[in-house]
Amino acid sequence: MTAADPIVDDLRDESDALDALVAPLDPLGWAQPTPAPGWTVAHQIAHLLWTDRVAWLSITDEPAFGEQLTAAHEDPLGFVDKAAEELALTPPDRLLAQWRDTRTQLHTALRGVAEGRKLLWFGPPMSAASMATARLMETWAHGLDVADALGAAVAPSSRLKSIAHLGVRTRDFAFSVHGLTPPAEPFHVDLTAPDGTHWTWGPHDAGQRVTGSAVDFCCLVTQRRPRAELDVIADGTDAARWLEIAQAFAGPPGKGR
Repeated sequence: MTAADPIVDDLRDESDALDALVAPLDPLGWAQPTPAPGWTVAHQIAHLLWTDRVAWLSITDEPAFGEQLTAAHEDPLGFVDKAAEELALTPPDRLLAQWRDTRTQLHTALRGVAEGRKLLWFGPPMSAASMATARLMETWAHGLDVADALGAAVAPSSRLKSIAHLGVRTRDFAFSVHGLTPPAEPFHVDLTAPDGTHWTWGPHDAGQRVTGSAVDFCCLVTQRRPRAELDVIADGTDAARWLEIAQAFAGPPGKGR
């Protein structure tokens, strides 16, 4: 077993949960607007199809992935939306079938990445475990968009731990992408998991602290809910600033939903 395998298992389960939500939809359901401006349910699944596809290319065909990087550099603010717009025109049954095939290929490829290999991405190169975590984060976040659009409840699970971990690990990135110098000292983060246990990061005696709900923290770092609505509390000036700008996804600073 590799370090990526348990996270790939979670990614598969998260993808399957979203699949179960959209599979019964009729064409009107696929055309339902989501909280992401201009994006329907079809756009959300199209985006996941595209990102799973380019993640698979990063593993299996680096030159082809390099072409995606070039497109991203030429149109950093529009290339993701363009891909979603194009794929969202695919008939829903074909779109879902393509996502199923692509994500299965991706999961298999992630399990086969040699330990120590770094995969190219739109941010820094990453391990297979980190790539699986990023895909898990994206799948959960866009799945939340779909669930909100359909008025469906999303049951929190232990899969959120990897997303919370990514949110903590991307602290310095969030500062840097906003043109700010990351704090020198580590923070202590203590989150209450869905089962009532605690997930913690950083030294317990740190001067800067973040506490609260793990679900709400994941909503914060994926920018799916405004901070004012979330049970996430900062103790310290730098910690408070982080919660204003936190983002666990690559790319320019997000505006949030």
